[in-house]
Amino acid sequence: MAMYSMLRRASSSVLPLAFCAMASPRTFHYAASAVRTAGLNHRLIERILVPSVRLANSFATKTSADENLLRVLDTEIQCAEEEDHEVEEVPNDFPFSIEDTPGERTILLKRQYEDETITVQVDIPNVGAEGGEDAGDGEDENRDESSIPLVVNISKSNGVTLEFGVTAFPDEISIDSLSIKQSEESEDQLAYEGPEFHDLDENLQKAFHKYLEIRGIKPSTTNFMHEYMVNKDSKEYSIWLKNLKKFIEA
Repeated sequence: MAMYSMLRRASSSVLPLAFCAMASPRTFHYAASAVRTAGLNHRLIERILVPSVRLANSFATKTSADENLLRVLDTEIQCAEEEDHEVEEVPNDFPFSIEDTPGERTILLKRQYEDETITVQVDIPNVGAEGGEDAGDGEDENRDESSIPLVVNISKSNGVTLEFGVTAFPDEISIDSLSIKQSEESEDQLAYEGPEFHDLDENLQKAFHKYLEIRGIKPSTTNFMHEYMVNKDSKEYSIWLKNLKKFIEA
């Protein structure tokens, strides 16, 4: 019982010293001297002090790393906000309503056209790579402008849907894929989806481009959407950074 009281008194006087000085050598030796004065042997000194020193060092390292991360996040948030730009107002002739949910990377466009329901999922811009050694001759060689991916669904009241995969470049629409979906189809079924769109007859390809154009998928629409999505990407990045900062600070 006497040894227990002695150990408790030594611990209560030594542990605060180790923490307050963040385990500096001077404090360590001072604390060790205090324990020896209390009549404890060297092994007991190590059992009392060494874990405390390690814990203090670990705490100091974690705090320093977190503070550095927060400083870097603050700088990045400031840079992101400086790059934000307000998109122009929606044009009067824009044929779709826009559903934009903060925190999501895509937006949804909707409209009715005669007996059809048209929905367009618009993703954030892709930045194309500059033409390199493998690039062919012609227009595609220097095609490094950004584009936006679209998924266009045109549905009839009977539940049948035409789905187009589209890439919208500045002043140009490219149809990448086309499939027809039946409402009663099971996800487990492997329905025939037709050939690759670029393998279709050229006149048929042009006809489908016109088909989408009269339903609102045209350069005047997609050029505005490109500007809109660039701005959304910037805003979502700022929100993402701020959420990271809140987590680190909590």
